[in-house]
Amino acid sequence: MNKEEIIKMKISRVEKEIKDTPYDKSSEHHHGVLKAKLAKLKEELDGPMNKGGGGGIGYAIKHSGDASVVLVGLPSVGKSTLLNAITNAESKVGNYDFTTLGVVPGMMEYKGVKMQILDLPGIIEGAAGNKGFGRKVISVIRASDLVVLMTDIGRIAWLNTVSEEIYKAGIRINSQAPKMSVSKIDRGSIQVIDPYHSFDKKMVIEIAKEMGLSNAIIHLNEKINSVDRLIDGLVKNRRYMPAVEVVTKIDTVDLNKIQRKIPKEVLLMSADKGIGIEEFKERVWQGLGMVRVYLKRDRNGEADKVKPLIMKKEQSLDNVLKRISSQMRDDISRAYIWGENARFPGQEVSFSFPVFDEMEVWFGR
Repeated sequence: MNKEEIIKMKISRVEKEIKDTPYDKSSEHHHGVLKAKLAKLKEELDGPMNKGGGGGIGYAIKHSGDASVVLVGLPSVGKSTLLNAITNAESKVGNYDFTTLGVVPGMMEYKGVKMQILDLPGIIEGAAGNKGFGRKVISVIRASDLVVLMTDIGRIAWLNTVSEEIYKAGIRINSQAPKMSVSKIDRGSIQVIDPYHSFDKKMVIEIAKEMGLSNAIIHLNEKINSVDRLIDGLVKNRRYMPAVEVVTKIDTVDLNKIQRKIPKEVLLMSADKGIGIEEFKERVWQGLGMVRVYLKRDRNGEADKVKPLIMKKEQSLDNVLKRISSQMRDDISRAYIWGENARFPGQEVSFSFPVFDEMEVWFGR
C-alpha cells in the first residue's frame, strides 16, 4: 500500500471507533481525542489537495472578475440552466447525471461588479472521500469566494447531504472561525488560557498533543461550545466561506403543499422559467460582502461611477489608497467622503474609516 492508502485505512479505523463509542459525559474526553486524531489524518491526506489541487487532481481554473462563485449540488439539479440564465456562458444542458464533465465558467455582472460563476460537476455522497469528481470539485470550491449549494424540489433533503460533504472536506459555510489563538513557544509544554471554562483543560491539552502540538499557548477568546469547533481552531486546512442555498425546479410542484418543509433562508428558484433570478443575484452580492467605492478627481466634482473600485466591507480607506497606488499613500494626508454613512456631504475622515457601498471619496494633500 502507498502512503495515501495507509492514511485512508487509518481514517476508516478511527471513524469506526468514533461511531462505535457511545457519546456521553464520561466518553467526551475520549471522543475529543479520537476526533483530533481523525482531523490530523485528514489534514495529512488532504494537504496536497489544499495546496492547489494535489499534483493535477484539481481543475486548472483561471479566475477573472472581482469575485468567483461556484455552483455546487447534486447531479442534474439545474446548475447549467442557472448558469446560462445569469451569465454569458453556454453550458450543455441535459436531464441525465454528470452532464457537466468539466468546469464551465461564465461572467455575471451585477451592480457594476463582475462575478465569475463556475458550473462544477455534480457532487455526490462520498465526494469528500474522492468519490465521483470529489477532490476536483472541492479544490475549486476552496479557491472561490462564495459557494451556491443547489438541489431540486424533489430532493430537498439532499441539501443537507451536499453541506455535509463539503463540511467533511474542511469547508465551513456561513460561519466564522472560532476566536482562539495558538502561539508556539520554545518550551513550557502546552498552556491553556480559557476564561470561559469551555472545556476541561486536560482534554484540550491531550487534543492539542494529538494534533501535533508540543509547546504552545492556546488562548480561547470566546465560549467554544463543541470539540469540533475547538479542533477547527487547531488545524490549518479549514476554509470559511459564505454560501447561498437554492432549491430549483419549483415550477413543477404546488409550493403551498411543501413550502413549510423548506427553511426560510433557502432561495426557491426556477431558472428555466425565470423565477428567482434577480433575488439570486442580490443574495450572491450580499454574501460576497462587496462594496462599490467611487473616486473623485476633484473635491467639488462628480465621482466616477462608471468604474467603481470593488472592495470588501471590512476594508478601510487605507486599503483603497493602497489599491490605487502604493506610492500614493505617502503623498495623501486627507480623505473626504460622501454617501449614506457620511455624517454630512464631504465629511473629512481618517484613513481607518471603513468603506461602505456607493461611498464617494476624494483624497487630498
